[in-house]
Amino acid sequence: MKIVGFSQISGEVKMVLKCDSSLLVNRKPFFIPDWSEDIRMTPCVAIRVSRLGKNIGTRFASRYYDAIAPALNICAVDALAGGDEVKAWAFDYSLPLGKFMDLSQWNKETVISFDEAIQRVSAIMTIRQGDLIFVDCNIAARPLVK
Repeated sequence: MKIVGFSQISGEVKMVLKCDSSLLVNRKPFFIPDWSEDIRMTPCVAIRVSRLGKNIGTRFASRYYDAIAPALNICAVDALAGGDEVKAWAFDYSLPLGKFMDLSQWNKETVISFDEAIQRVSAIMTIRQGDLIFVDCNIAARPLVK
């Protein structure tokens, strides 16, 4: 399973890769990593890929996902500022994921559309059933702790 996302970083929408251990599910607790002093979260939505595809056009993209779930994209901002993007985004449990629901239940604005997210990811790599693509909402990142 791949987890690929889109976050707005310095005013530009960038693709972010996370490992499968980044998922936080089943009401497990989140622990702030001891190597970071600045952890921030951004509300996002995860879309579940429902079929295999490569180089999918935006007009066909809606055929490739079947459900969405609310999520939080957690980032270690100090690691990001230090140039370590992998450490900043892909640490364990950095993507708490809610329950999947019908597509019609989502009405928030995201940094890019779901169809554009599918198109961008499938242009680079094959998407498979069960992959997750998350897209940040148009809300500023909030500190997790003060």
